[in-house]
Amino acid sequence: GCPGTVTPLPGRARRGFGYVPGLLGDRVGTFLADREGAAGMGDWVGGVGVGICAAGRGYFDRPAVAVMAAALPEDSFCTVPRIGALGEPLGAGLTAWIDRVSPAFGIVHGDSSTPETPAIVEALGQAASSFLVGGLTSSRGPDFQVADRVTEGGVSGVLFAPDVEVATGLTQGCAPVGPSHLITEGEGNIIVRLDRRRALDVLEEDLGEPVAEDPGRIAGTIHAAFPVEGSDTGDYVVRNLIGIDSDRGWLAVGGQERTGERVMFVARDAKSAEADLAAMLEKLKNRISGRPRGGVYISCIARGPALFDSADSEAAMIRDVLGEFPLIGFYANGEISNARLYTYTGVLTLVVQSAKKEGRKTEE
Repeated sequence: GCPGTVTPLPGRARRGFGYVPGLLGDRVGTFLADREGAAGMGDWVGGVGVGICAAGRGYFDRPAVAVMAAALPEDSFCTVPRIGALGEPLGAGLTAWIDRVSPAFGIVHGDSSTPETPAIVEALGQAASSFLVGGLTSSRGPDFQVADRVTEGGVSGVLFAPDVEVATGLTQGCAPVGPSHLITEGEGNIIVRLDRRRALDVLEEDLGEPVAEDPGRIAGTIHAAFPVEGSDTGDYVVRNLIGIDSDRGWLAVGGQERTGERVMFVARDAKSAEADLAAMLEKLKNRISGRPRGGVYISCIARGPALFDSADSEAAMIRDVLGEFPLIGFYANGEISNARLYTYTGVLTLVVQSAKKEGRKTEE
């Protein structure tokens, strides 16, 4: 089996998931040692977040711990130790397990302060031929990750064999305010012209009102979104609109964009985010049979109480649509779906079936 797997029962191995608020980040090691002894388990994956969620509740900047343990078939998962840089070897044990098992899915955590994190996640997804979900840790202190031990920086997580069946959904926190446009001139993160016109003029036309006179008025509410090539669901990646040159009509966005790409403008508001979350949950409900056996929800730190009525809103919506089941998660500094980095989104993963019966429990 995968090196480091603990097998407390014949034919099964235990995998733990754990998330703690950043204010408890310096106590992650003590927490894991306590749970490891109590549960007979050494295989953990997780991290810290400004907020966490469990059992239909959200907790922000207050002491809380979310833990979920799963008894999975032997050899059905393998920890991904910290990958600190792009091109860093995965290790002989993990590589051999990937070659033997051909994993189909993984949950990973990354460090937002590591510039190569998005590229590392993409490379891991390609190397393992796996659909990766997860998020970037968020904290007002050190951004710890857990991959059987406490670590920092880079990317870590866990991969699962095909016999651990899952269903995932992505919900956007923004809604388009106009059609997509072709970037006909740009350099680095500067969009100069859209559809051969001044980029600012196109933005003002989509919004139906002037922006140049007071650019700060749309700060934090209007963003640039880049459609995902080949997506049949209208998927897009949102990037912040970080600057406007009113004189030249240029727009600066939070990312390196290229001439020939398409972009549209989107607005972030609670109503559209709630409607999209409800639609995503209904789609997942129709895809699965019965109640989920467990789940992990990773949402953006700009959602939660910063967008909805309360810290409980998203977790409560999941419970109301899908019923009571073990669910934990955290609020991230960037969300991962299909090995791609998103912002302002929520990513829900449900364990729906396995080759053997599984037992799970949650703690708050």
